[in-house]
Amino acid sequence: MPVDEQVRKTLRVPAELPPVAKLLGMDLASVGAGIATFTLVADERHHNPMGSVHGGILADLADAAMGFAVISTLAKDETFTTVEMKVDFIRPVFSGKLRCLARVVNRGRTLAFAEAEIENKEWKIVAKATSTNMVLKRAGDADPFHHRLRHREGHDG
Repeated sequence: MPVDEQVRKTLRVPAELPPVAKLLGMDLASVGAGIATFTLVADERHHNPMGSVHGGILADLADAAMGFAVISTLAKDETFTTVEMKVDFIRPVFSGKLRCLARVVNRGRTLAFAEAEIENKEWKIVAKATSTNMVLKRAGDADPFHHRLRHREGHDG
């Protein structure tokens, strides 16, 4: 089921997924105020040399979900950047649908702390992650995917 467009627009969550999410095959399953869920169908293309899903793939999935949870808390003149992230790998994953549920635990003026859990198709937790994110202010309408002002049609710079 696609993400509710009205909720997405109200929370200023971009409709377009970041390039890395597209590359790895991630989907935004749901988003709300301070929460987001991403999914990924894991297969052999995500494997490490030992034949299980690479930890970096799981970290990217958690990073995307936590990032969108943070984005949903931003004002028009704010963007953010991750300054620290930690992932605990609990059990291996070989294939199947993964769900990553993320939420913002604390949102201050300059920092947002988020946490995420990745579950396998049996609803067992395979990894947990946390991130500390710096909220950046600037004049104008910020773009959460870029640290510069959005370019307007017909304008250079």
